[in-house]
Amino acid sequence: MSQFKIRHITRYLYEDVVRDSANQIMLYPILDDYQDVKHHSIQITDRPIINTHIDYYGNKVGTFTNAHPHRELTIDSQLLVITQSRPVPTDVEPQEKQWKDLEMLRHRLEFIDFLKHERFNAFDEIEKVIEEERCKNCTPLVAAQDFCKYVYDNFTYKKGITTVETTVDEIWKIKSGVCQDFAHMLLVMLRQINIPARYVSGYICPKKSGMRGEGATHAWVEAYIPSYGWLGLDPTNNCVVNDAHVKLAVGKNFSDCSPVRGTYRGTSNHTLEVGVSVEYEDGRTSQQENELVYNPPVTSVYKNSFRKHQEMQMQQ
Repeated sequence: MSQFKIRHITRYLYEDVVRDSANQIMLYPILDDYQDVKHHSIQITDRPIINTHIDYYGNKVGTFTNAHPHRELTIDSQLLVITQSRPVPTDVEPQEKQWKDLEMLRHRLEFIDFLKHERFNAFDEIEKVIEEERCKNCTPLVAAQDFCKYVYDNFTYKKGITTVETTVDEIWKIKSGVCQDFAHMLLVMLRQINIPARYVSGYICPKKSGMRGEGATHAWVEAYIPSYGWLGLDPTNNCVVNDAHVKLAVGKNFSDCSPVRGTYRGTSNHTLEVGVSVEYEDGRTSQQENELVYNPPVTSVYKNSFRKHQEMQMQQ
């Protein structure tokens, strides 16, 4: 069991006054047997009413509109969550039976979206690599972990060279990116071998340094393993997800899980600043609280001609 206090600040700064900022937020932790939310508050500039609903994938989604003229929009989410260790998957059933069980899922509505093959220019090239790397006699669990390791070993973790609009073709070409790029590559590979796979948005709260993604929103993949269910795999760190990961939302890909997105009325360009701080039970923090509040890191600058808060919060 682990306890984390997480603060996630999103700040839009506009060059001139804007108004009627309508936004969607996916900052609510998923409630299940492994996450218990003790406290959660969200403070927004001018205190608009937040309406919430549950989306198609079971995520809690908030929507709000700030109609007042403003030159800054800040969304401050503060969370106290307790996570539990997840059981280790067993792999005792014959591999032939497990693959047959997966084949039967292809026509079940709840799995169709997580098995769709995206067509892109490099599809045939990636398919060839998958066939070369795939262990033909392995169980789905072993195959999923093998491809998680393949992404970790063959892609370079590098910030600042991809955006939320970077395509699979571009990721495959440069073999580099951040956690959301690693997750998208693993999704392609798992779905190609008929393992249902979904994108997960959240936070990583490692108890020791050295894991990638701390101090930002994080992303990983959940693969459906017969007789176990959804297993979290983090290709950015080549590990099975456990109590160091806090889950916010799931979907087909990043666009289904964007932490913040929206539109506003005005012609002003805007800059986005994002900061995430994790406080552990021993009092250690991933980032000093005062630095986060008053000087969050600038993660991107968006010259906005379409007056949209295109989701610029790269999941690192």
